[in-house]
Amino acid sequence: MGKVVTSASTSLDGFVAFPNDDPGPLFDWYGAGDVEVVNAGDLPPFHLTQTSADYWREWTSRLGCLVVGRHLFDITDGWKGQHPLGVPFVVLTHEAPTDWAHAHTGNAHFVTDGIEAAVAKAQQIAGDKTIGVAAGTVAGQALAAGLVDEVAIDLVPVVLGDGHAYFAGIDPSEVRLGDPTVVIPSARVTHMVFPVQR
Repeated sequence: MGKVVTSASTSLDGFVAFPNDDPGPLFDWYGAGDVEVVNAGDLPPFHLTQTSADYWREWTSRLGCLVVGRHLFDITDGWKGQHPLGVPFVVLTHEAPTDWAHAHTGNAHFVTDGIEAAVAKAQQIAGDKTIGVAAGTVAGQALAAGLVDEVAIDLVPVVLGDGHAYFAGIDPSEVRLGDPTVVIPSARVTHMVFPVQR
């Protein structure tokens, strides 16, 4: 089985979006360079620095499946069935939608019996590849349950002041990280990866 890794663009004060779900300047680094990185689905290409492009391509090449929450699924309309990273995704939800227009794509899988089951489903889909876990409540639940191996942060030099926390609804004592194994400064972002200590 591959690693389970949470990953998100994050402000200096630990938020991944404003309270209204707008990421604001957190994704500015997606356009900070001249290296085009094509996305799946209908998301336009990124234009990254060479440094960020190398990091991004290495990270995404390892991914086999994502675990996301129902809130993110709803605000993106499930990416119309095609996640920009080009991998299938598992949605942790209390109730699966019955009339989602893009269910025919087969890329979305709905799990209603908890974070452990959602990660297990993603591991079944991904095989030996990495499982990515979205930030927010899902990341908090996965970390608290001892399911996360690494925390990846694309740290953006801005302060949001309020919003959705990277780890929502978690006791801070649950977050125990080791020294970073990756620190890559780039334009408008610093890419970092921390191992989870259990």
